[in-house]
Amino acid sequence: MLTKFDQTNVRWYTLEGIPDVWYNILEVDEKSRTVDILFKFSANAKIVLHRHWADYRTFIIQGELRLYNAAGELIEIRGIGSYVAKAAGGEPHREGGGDQDVIALFTNRHVEGLIYEILDDEMKTIATLGFDDFKALFEMQRH
Repeated sequence: MLTKFDQTNVRWYTLEGIPDVWYNILEVDEKSRTVDILFKFSANAKIVLHRHWADYRTFIIQGELRLYNAAGELIEIRGIGSYVAKAAGGEPHREGGGDQDVIALFTNRHVEGLIYEILDDEMKTIATLGFDDFKALFEMQRH
């Protein structure tokens, strides 16, 4: 059974050049250095290869979050209601939804610089997103 989260009060935004993912920044807290973001990933799709450079927590609100290694192999499935705490770093990976769009809360903690490093298929950095980038996106989102 598919359970749908009521998105009536969520306005979704996109990042140019990054398909199959939408975001809504809930809070950027300079004092605690946290960035809280709702992400929605397309069903049966994989987003760009990336690495997390901040400690983070995820809570799955709708669907299942599927994680794939750099080679595209499925390595983990996080179902609705699952909560995961991870340290910064880790292997590059892709994420996406299962049979329906997945909605997940990501809380990035202790952010000093980068949050996400976007990679190409040769593992070369093609973009980065850090605390200041999300602060600017949050300000644009509020206007």
